Amino acid sequence: MPLHVDRSSAAVRTVAAFEAFKGIVAVCAASGLLALAHRDLHSLAVRLVEHAHLNPAAKYPGIFIAAAEHAQSGHLWLIALGAVAYASLRFVESYGLFTGAAWAEVLAAGSGAIYLPFEVLELARKPSWLGVGAIVVNLLVVALMLRALWRRRTGQRPPTSP
Repeated sequence: MPLHVDRSSAAVRTVAAFEAFKGIVAVCAASGLLALAHRDLHSLAVRLVEHAHLNPAAKYPGIFIAAAEHAQSGHLWLIALGAVAYASLRFVESYGLFTGAAWAEVLAAGSGAIYLPFEVLELARKPSWLGVGAIVVNLLVVALMLRALWRRRTGQRPPTSP
């Protein structure tokens, strides 16, 4: 491994690792949903609310229990399938970024930019530091990917290390 590592390349690899992490989280969520597919979700929700020492008649615990009561295995399977599709996209994007593929940089820039209007609207509706952080991270990812694409286009791409 060379002693001098290009910061741009390291930043792209950091984004690749972050995308892989998001894929892992999505797979875990899908697995958790599938584990609940054939269980009595209503009684599970009631036990969870009671375990947390919450009042089941209160607004949010009541909404949670009602949602669990109306959840059907078919819906859980569809949500899990969506999570697996999302995870697959993140893993493909991560692989492409790690290998230095231009299509992956375009995908990362686009997938980061697509969230920005929704995050800005949410921040305008309900300001929070978490919302500001999400916008900043997505702006950084988009800027990094656009910079990598620009460097590739102008021939300023550093040699890749194995």
